[in-house]
Amino acid sequence: MPASLDTFTSRLLRARQATGAAGLDALLITPGSDLRYLLGVTGESHERLTCLVLPAEGDPMLVVPALERPGLAGTPVPELGLEIAEWADGDDPHALTAALVRNFGSPPARVAVADAMPAAHVLALRDALPACEQKLASTVLAQLRMRKDSAEIAALVAAGQAIDRVHARMGEWLRVGRTEAQIGADVAAAIVAEGHTAAAFVIVGSGPHGASPHHDVSDRVVVPGDVVVVDIGGPTPEGYFSDCTRTYSLGEPAEADVATCYAVLQAAQDAAVAAVAPGTTAHRVDAAARDPIAAAGLGERFIHRTGHGIGLEVHEPPYIVAGNDLVLEAGMAFSVEPGIYLPGRWGARIEDIVVVNDSGATRLNHRPRELAVLPSR
Repeated sequence: MPASLDTFTSRLLRARQATGAAGLDALLITPGSDLRYLLGVTGESHERLTCLVLPAEGDPMLVVPALERPGLAGTPVPELGLEIAEWADGDDPHALTAALVRNFGSPPARVAVADAMPAAHVLALRDALPACEQKLASTVLAQLRMRKDSAEIAALVAAGQAIDRVHARMGEWLRVGRTEAQIGADVAAAIVAEGHTAAAFVIVGSGPHGASPHHDVSDRVVVPGDVVVVDIGGPTPEGYFSDCTRTYSLGEPAEADVATCYAVLQAAQDAAVAAVAPGTTAHRVDAAARDPIAAAGLGERFIHRTGHGIGLEVHEPPYIVAGNDLVLEAGMAFSVEPGIYLPGRWGARIEDIVVVNDSGATRLNHRPRELAVLPSR
């Protein structure tokens, strides 16, 4: 279900209040996940500047190229009553934006720009506001976006169910004699068929490729005994992402140590999920995943953080990593995905999305976490 008008109104108000509390004069937000969060406006930044000017004091305004203004008709922007500052090719939109910032009162000293704002716009705005210090908008918006409301959690639940349906069908495509690329193409089509708008990523890491956590797909042919890491996800129509990894074996694993190592991995993932609760820290959850793997002598084979936040982006705060003392709160959503990787041989990863509830964690992925043994013929 799309966010309501009241939701966007509340987000704008909270963002404005947080902007002032952070000692900033304004947020400058170009198209991307932040603008979708605040206004329900989708799309990407291009060479023509579209920019929400959200002041700490005063009403927000939206700088929009004239040729793109008609596209706002299907968004919440008209109902929100935002004033539109339209510009045409040949005008200077960065000077226009700077003038709007200056019009909000005292000379601006600090503004925050969207983290993913193209450098061409960042530098042009710096030239247009030479006395302004630039910060990242995530200093304000990450704190808001980390705490998902009930509608956002419902969207993440639906995304989790959709990607679970794809994993449930993996035996249709993951077969001996097929290449990773062939398997990946079928999986990508199924991701869309099962309710996503696109396949954001499809990792099919067979045999030694499974030891590369961010392997994509290749022309390697899957053979009997292969252990295969399948990490898949994408956005739903509401813009919220799925992300789930399961590890498969084509018949009994060819490598003798798979069963022992996989048991360690599964115990580590369970321990990390069990450690999630309001009041604990991201660091402690990471340690809960890492300690069992280290105790088994495999610590050097777990080579990445335990998890990442998820929402309108597949990777966003909070990050579940050593040294992050962020205190977890109800409504935070993130992955728990320890892995074990043996270069040149095989790898394995188990990944679920969880949401912090009032007493612990709610898993959003429900496919079995055991090593899934598929037919080898």
